[in-house]
This record gives sequence, structure tokens and C-alpha cells, in this order.
Amino acid sequence: MSTPIKRVAIIGTGVIGASWAALFLANGLDVMATDVAPGAEERLRKYIDEAWPALEQLGLAPGASRSRLTFTTNLEQAVAGVDLVQENGPERLDFKTTLYQHLDELLPANVIIASSSSGLTMSSIQTACRLHPERCVLGHPFNPPHLMPLVEIVGGAATSQETIERAEAFYTSIGKRTIRINKEVRGHVANRLQAALWREIVYLISEGVISVADADAAVCWGPGLRWGIMGPTLLFHMAGGEGGIDHFFDQFTGPMTAWWQDLGNPSITPELRKTITEGVLAEAGKRSVAQLEAERDEVLQGLLLLRRNS
Repeated sequence: MSTPIKRVAIIGTGVIGASWAALFLANGLDVMATDVAPGAEERLRKYIDEAWPALEQLGLAPGASRSRLTFTTNLEQAVAGVDLVQENGPERLDFKTTLYQHLDELLPANVIIASSSSGLTMSSIQTACRLHPERCVLGHPFNPPHLMPLVEIVGGAATSQETIERAEAFYTSIGKRTIRINKEVRGHVANRLQAALWREIVYLISEGVISVADADAAVCWGPGLRWGIMGPTLLFHMAGGEGGIDHFFDQFTGPMTAWWQDLGNPSITPELRKTITEGVLAEAGKRSVAQLEAERDEVLQGLLLLRRNS
């Protein structure tokens, strides 16, 4: 079970799958990619070409090469001889259970089957695996995976501890920052944190407290800048001064819990959706989604380089 992971299969080459492929290639791995969608190979190679300059600046591993990518529409060919599968299929349980049953029958017992799923649990997915459900695990990235370091690792009811440890070691070896989720919850952890913050943003917009653009500014030019360096709890430790987190609790438990009681639980009505949509489009201005992505990735790249050298 300790076989080094050198050859990886990518199932599904949309945005997440393509980004994973770019990252794996940049780390000197052989990548077998498969997707039955028309034009998938052309889109995948274009994505990797566009991502490659950023990966070069961040640093390529020895042997890294785009020529180590192979594409096929045949699933059996794609997974032949691989050490790990990174699955990025549609967020439909019926699709995934059928796929995992097939993979379970095709692959040797020591091949990890990892899912990028953001919403489904591994316990539900691996029920279709009659032979080796213990090698199935969730390795949920943050978009785009070739830049964002976070990977959430969570096993299902039948996942072995050895699989979790092997997955963690693999993702860490390619530069990811892994967290282990000890208990399955819908949406995992980081997306739940995003959802909690956005719920309050939507509430404040619905109450006329703030505009869409100013709510975004409040996050990215306020606490969001600090969150790119340290997490909220460690930052609160510093907010307590010399007394640290204990002094923070003494000073802010009352005000903070009072705010909790006042947080909103909005419903997205057609009117509210229209307000937010109009606000987002106004904030984006003439920038296309592709231009916004490029702007995001450029700043992300700079932050990653800065954090690497700090």
C-alpha cells in the first residue's frame, strides 16, 4: 500500500479537473485524462497552457512537462496502470455510484480513488464499491487547485485510516495544505465557512444596510486581507494582546455572542436575487469572467510567492 504515486488519472476535465491536471504535471507526474464531452481535450490542453506560466513562476518539479499528459475518452485506458484516480464528475450521486462501482472492479486494491466532490459524502459514494471501499476518499480542493493550496481530506464510513494517511502524504508532497475532516458534514468545512459569511452578506444587503460592492470591499479590504495570512482564531489570539486568546474571551465573549443572536437568516427572493445580480454586474464593470479570473490568479500567485518566502 506504500507504492509511490507517480501516475494519476483525471476523470472529468472541466475547470477543477483541468486545474488538477496542470498541478500534477507541474509536479512531474504522468497524467492520464479522460472526458467524453466533445472538445474536452482541446479545452484541457488550452487550460494547461494558460496555467503553465504561473506554475513555472511558482516552481516546477524535476521532470515536469506538459508532454506527460495523455488524453483518452476511454475510461479503461485512462485508469490502466495508475496509482491514484482524481475524480471530478458531476455532483450527482447516481453518476458517482455507477462510476465508482466500475472503478472498483477495474483497479487493483492499492489504487486510491479520490473525489473532488464539494457536496456529496464519501459514505454515500462508496456504497457501490463491493470489493475495496476502503481505498475511496474525498480530496476536495479549492478553485483553482493548481494555485489554491487547500485540500480537505475526509473519509467515508468504510475508508481506511491508511488511505487517509496516503492521500494526505500525496497531496502534501505536491505542495497542498491539507486539513483532515474527522466527521462528514454537508459541504465539508471551508465551503460551510464561506456559506456562513455570505449568508450574513446577503442579509445585510436585503436589509439595505450595505451595497453589494461595499460588502465585498468590507471583506477583501478588511478581515479578508488578514485571513490570507492567519485564520480567524489565531488572529483573535493576537487581538487579546499579551493575554492572548483567554483575554480575548474575557473582553469579547459578550459582544460577539450578542452579534450572533442578531445575525440574519435571509431568503433569496426574486427581488433580492435581482438586487444582488445587478450589484455584482455593476461591481464587475466591463471586466469579463475570464478577466476577473486572470486578475484573481495574478494576485493569488503573488500572495503564494510572498507566503513561501516569509
